[in-house]
Amino acid sequence: MSIFKGAGVAIVTPMKNNEEVNYDKLGELIEFQIKEGTDCIIIAGTTGESSTLTTEEHSAVIKAAVEFTKHRVPVVAGTGSNCTREAVHLSKEAEAAGVDGLLAVTPYYNKATQGGLIDYYTQIANSVKLPVIMYNVPGRTGCNILPETAAKLYHDVENIVAIKEATGNVAQAARTMYLTDGKLDLYSGEDSIVVPLMAIGAVGVISVWSNIAPKDVHEMCMAFFNGDTKKAMEMQLKAQPLVDALFSEVNPIPVKKALNLMGMEVGSLRSPLTEMTEANAAKLSEAMKNYGLKVQA
Repeated sequence: MSIFKGAGVAIVTPMKNNEEVNYDKLGELIEFQIKEGTDCIIIAGTTGESSTLTTEEHSAVIKAAVEFTKHRVPVVAGTGSNCTREAVHLSKEAEAAGVDGLLAVTPYYNKATQGGLIDYYTQIANSVKLPVIMYNVPGRTGCNILPETAAKLYHDVENIVAIKEATGNVAQAARTMYLTDGKLDLYSGEDSIVVPLMAIGAVGVISVWSNIAPKDVHEMCMAFFNGDTKKAMEMQLKAQPLVDALFSEVNPIPVKKALNLMGMEVGSLRSPLTEMTEANAAKLSEAMKNYGLKVQA
């Protein structure tokens, strides 16, 4: 059984003015997401600025998300690292906190071989009893999980059950599904091609867009699953200008700006991320208004 089916939000980590994690605001964001129909909370991922959280903060944010969610929807914790030992440690901490699954990004910077990826994911999966989602985003990590590698891990390791595919390469995703007989759970990691990936068997999306329009992303996925592919594609295409604006600068710079424009007060970003440029912020605001989102003056 899938960890979740539909729209999972790659939720931001809100910050106070002093750049400390704002746990009260995180609770508010989770309430908003659940109320609007989000099917899963993905905590401490790329959008959650996991790379600038300390190990202690990382575990604390995951624990807080579990407590705020109260088992109303699944919680998936980002626990990948460029160090296998650190990834194993974070995965055990997340399991102890009570999450429903793990999202483990490939090692970054050190560019593991395919054999290294097999060892990395096998060690993580064997350290816990939780289901594991492999996270493939070579544009950030410089490391690509090839379809043959994903298939081997799926077939050989019982609790490796899914992949978040953020290569933007539908052909690669299709080959991965072919090699796993369509049984590996595929989640889109690209908001711009959710419906195309569902057409080859994806069970949902781990979404940045869901931070600001969770009801729409959920309804788009449900429309597809209920057979209304026309409605799903219409919703996908309507969102393209907004999605483009949300990725006009490196994630999560634009989505945090968007939430602040909506009055959600999620705070600033931690260095080396910087605030969005005025020009791109203006384009984002315009895209949000055109989409139908309320933007504060």
